Amino acid sequence: MTVTTSGTLPDEVYDVAVIGAGVVGTAIARELARYRLRIALVEASDDVGDGTSKANTAILHTGFDAVPGSLESRLVREGQRRLAEYASRTGIPVEPLGALLVAWDEEQLAALPALVEKAERNEYHDTRIIGADELYSREPHLGPGALGALDVPGESIICPWTTTLAYATQAVEAGADLHLNCRVESVTGAPGDRSPHELLTDRGVLRTHTLINAAGLYGDEIDRLLGHTDFTVTPRRGQLMVFDKFARDLVRHILLPVPTALGKGVLVAPTVYGNVMLGPTAEDLDDKTATGSTAEGLDFLREKGGRIMPELLDEEVTAVYAGLRAATEDDDYRIRAHPGQRYITVGGIRSTGLTASMAIAAHVVELLAGSGRELGAARELAPVRMPNIGEASPRPYERAELIAADPEYGRIVCHCERVSRGEIRDALASTVPPRSAEGLRRRTRARGGRCQGFYCGATVRALLAPEASDTCDTYGTSSTSSTPGTSGGGEPSLRPEVGP
Repeated sequence: MTVTTSGTLPDEVYDVAVIGAGVVGTAIARELARYRLRIALVEASDDVGDGTSKANTAILHTGFDAVPGSLESRLVREGQRRLAEYASRTGIPVEPLGALLVAWDEEQLAALPALVEKAERNEYHDTRIIGADELYSREPHLGPGALGALDVPGESIICPWTTTLAYATQAVEAGADLHLNCRVESVTGAPGDRSPHELLTDRGVLRTHTLINAAGLYGDEIDRLLGHTDFTVTPRRGQLMVFDKFARDLVRHILLPVPTALGKGVLVAPTVYGNVMLGPTAEDLDDKTATGSTAEGLDFLREKGGRIMPELLDEEVTAVYAGLRAATEDDDYRIRAHPGQRYITVGGIRSTGLTASMAIAAHVVELLAGSGRELGAARELAPVRMPNIGEASPRPYERAELIAADPEYGRIVCHCERVSRGEIRDALASTVPPRSAEGLRRRTRARGGRCQGFYCGATVRALLAPEASDTCDTYGTSSTSSTPGTSGGGEPSLRPEVGP
């Protein structure tokens, strides 16, 4: 098991290589690691989950409103069960809040019975329509004028960062090689005569018997390298706003609009980190790198948010970010096996990919076996337990017994998010360690709070690269990130204290 970020690639032929280490690619690598295979997970970025997977709405969906009979519907339904169970075993933060689809006019109210019927066809039987009185008793801060809602009690919020990291950790610990900073530039070879695929990367050539394309936004481009034109990815940008922790008491459920053809629309939802999120937009673009926010997009969100929950706009915004979804011309996943090429493409995985990730992985392995690949007997993977960065369970700074055993868990580095030196130390020594301050944020929440690293930024950088600093007890500034942030009460000091 190795994690590499530089240097030449191993001179061997892997059994399977997976391109893309987002939530779907890491889930596939983890599922493949249950078999006695030499596996390579290849990622262009310097970290897992650094693309679409890090910047989504972080909802564990029931699939109630998927297209009935579609592959997406089946895999979301199955994936929700798998991931909920996996999260409880591995410590991934999940909060089952339930969702309310709010009807703001008579047309939307009239659409709710059809959504109930759609949910039934998707084998979800717990929805019900509620009136305005019950709606406002459950969400008293909702804006005026709502006529009713569809209650979907099975929807949850989840930590997407920990999910992806858990998959990657388990895959690597089971023997998979993770090659970061490894962008695939071309694919050659002659699969027809059983010679291996040769992936030309910016770190050299990687050879593999079987290739799986989970490249997300770039899935269509990898597909074309193999001679296929089955789909085209149109990046769909979703801008979101994250509000301060003081807004958390305003919202009790995931508040959804009645869906449109472009998606689920603008929602208001708590996060597992204690904030409230507003978004996303749905903007079809040509640029697969356009993750910047725009004034127009934020004005649109404020307008929608003012209708849904006017009091929310009185709260401070901690962060703004944008993610790109891999939308295609089809309204279903584009998962295809090409047995003659020993190649599987996993394309068109949009906002439901987080929920469906484990079921997608199982489906891909089934396709692999059905294509003639001998897998052998599956084995149970060694369990992993991920550090808790959610607010529903005690964090290290709240656990007296943990601090008594190791005082580093009581030495707070990031006061906004109450992140300790012990947590940062553990992240840096983990199986898949962070390579940047952003990677560390996704593992610990350090620099993710109200001050966005103004007080702890220099310390965090020093802990990441101790040779660059004589001391960790320094102050510094850090620019605001475009990835999800969280907030709390910052303090301009570093001291061995516990608690707010």
